[in-house]
Amino acid sequence: MPIPILMPALSPTMEEGNLSKWLVKEGDNVASGDLIAEIETDKATMEVEAVDEGVMGKILIPAGTEGVKVNETIALILEEGEDASALEGAASSAPHPAPPKEAIVKAAPTPIKGTEIAAPVSVISDKTIKASPLARRLAAQSGLDLNALSGTGPNGRIIKRDIEAAAKGAVGLPSSETATAEIIPFAPAQAPQDLGIQPGTYDEMPMDAMRKTVARRMTQSKQQVPHFPLTVDCNMDQLLALRKDLNARATQDEGSFKISVNDFVIRAAALALKKVPDVNVSYAGDKRLLHHHADIAVAVALDGGLITPIIWQADTKGLREISEDMKDKAARAKSRKLMPEEYQGGTFSISNLGMYGIKEFTAIINQPHGAILAVGAGEQRPVVKDGALSIATVMTCTLSLDHRVVDGALGAEWLQVFKSYIEDPVTMLL
Repeated sequence: MPIPILMPALSPTMEEGNLSKWLVKEGDNVASGDLIAEIETDKATMEVEAVDEGVMGKILIPAGTEGVKVNETIALILEEGEDASALEGAASSAPHPAPPKEAIVKAAPTPIKGTEIAAPVSVISDKTIKASPLARRLAAQSGLDLNALSGTGPNGRIIKRDIEAAAKGAVGLPSSETATAEIIPFAPAQAPQDLGIQPGTYDEMPMDAMRKTVARRMTQSKQQVPHFPLTVDCNMDQLLALRKDLNARATQDEGSFKISVNDFVIRAAALALKKVPDVNVSYAGDKRLLHHHADIAVAVALDGGLITPIIWQADTKGLREISEDMKDKAARAKSRKLMPEEYQGGTFSISNLGMYGIKEFTAIINQPHGAILAVGAGEQRPVVKDGALSIATVMTCTLSLDHRVVDGALGAEWLQVFKSYIEDPVTMLL
């Protein structure tokens, strides 16, 4: 019987994607691990590998098709000894397995680093167990015996959701019942004339997948999370002087580099989270998740939306390493080449609009993070120092807190530590 190729879930919350390109054609020989298609999600374009070998018998979903549901059969592979006659009726009878109830969550819980996504394609098989590489890794981390599990993936393969279901509570992930509050649905779309907008005075622009995702997640965050903003001004004069000195040394060092103000902000935020760890938390219903590392998600603007590549364990990285990591991920984000594990998860967010001349703003919390820092432009302002008026370069930063897990006094303590690093940046190097 022909083997179905199913639309993969490239992230825990993915419901559909666009099949942008086939890399093979009908009649081609396919081996396990071969790249066969490109799938476009709201955030990235991913290459799909074959998990079985045979001959590409029939492509059911043509390239360029949008809105293909997860687990929908997109193609059929002929096994050894089968010919085209085996395809008759196979498409209509191909399985369309649905994820189990416990895998359907209203909002994704906090991922653990390295376990953020369901492996889209690669599957390792032996004589007795069929399991994805991610499932094998998670099982090893959780101490689970794969022989005792049954798979819900294609052809009975064990995948991430099977491990999570078996290890619920053992790996520190909240259950779907306690992960988030009930999501209030969107208001139904209204016709332009119902909004008082006259025909012929506008152009309609359909919302693409990224814009829809941003709209949904931001609405959910404002509905569910009691935002509590705190604002502080930071004197940047010493930071700018140190940055200039470090970048001047770059040409004398092995390899060139250029550290940005944002790199200092990431480093300062990560160190402040280590000093005030109760801000490095996530809300999980009846519990708080206190994270071991400061995994900083940094907002990057894209055409039609934004994405938040993550600097993993930023508290353990120096300025140069943060700078190189951020430049690489920002460049790949803009070309939509990030892997899901590079932008899903994290523990804290930074949104910097200083480069646009924005003096001050309040950002919306990126769930499941407990806080987000909005960074404004550094600009020269009059300040009073030692009783005398002077000029300093000042940057205004606003910390938005999830008041369910972080109180105002705690957020103020974090901001004071962050401010101390920005105003005395040499201490970041110690």
